[in-house]
Amino acid sequence: MNPAGDVRLAAQWLERALFAMGGVLALWCVFSVGRASYYARLPIPPPAGAFQLPGDAPAAPTAAVAPGRRAWIARLDAPSVALSATVLEGSDDGTLARAAGHIEDTAFPGQPGNIGIAGHRDTVFRPLRHLRPGDPLTLSTTDRVFRYRVSGTQIVGPNDVYVLDPTDQPVVTLVTCYPFDFVGHAPRRFIVRAELVSESARLEAGGPGVPGR
Repeated sequence: MNPAGDVRLAAQWLERALFAMGGVLALWCVFSVGRASYYARLPIPPPAGAFQLPGDAPAAPTAAVAPGRRAWIARLDAPSVALSATVLEGSDDGTLARAAGHIEDTAFPGQPGNIGIAGHRDTVFRPLRHLRPGDPLTLSTTDRVFRYRVSGTQIVGPNDVYVLDPTDQPVVTLVTCYPFDFVGHAPRRFIVRAELVSESARLEAGGPGVPGR
């Protein structure tokens, strides 16, 4: 037996394993960043019927159907903090790894009430830490642009779901983890509440709703 040789061999295998793990982590980081970048740049889809030819009969109305998981919902913009994010349906881990997520059982853009949108503090919603009361937000859907004004921010516990309760006035509530620089599962939640100021047809609005952005 050669104890020194065994130790050297074990050290070599450990070194190789660490290099392999580092390579896998690097590839995963590249994949995650690339996927997030792809979803962040998703264009706003055209409104239904946008390509109807002159003289065509209008499409028959259909019953409203809830969007499927990870369906495109809106584009969220906060120009004062350089935030621009795609909002997909759902707030599960898989959805939030890609984009911001519309929180289930809250209002949708264009509906009365409280629209809940969640996002990770270390990716798409990191700029939320710099939002202040009075800052503008916009939600752009396929056919409308909804303009909001931040009314306030607060820090709550993870079980304080009252921030998502229905409201009489149309508002949007942004939710992310807090503190922003916490390592691991952050113990609290950072909340941004914004109130609707105005809305207009997207093709007439310009700015964040310009087609093709």
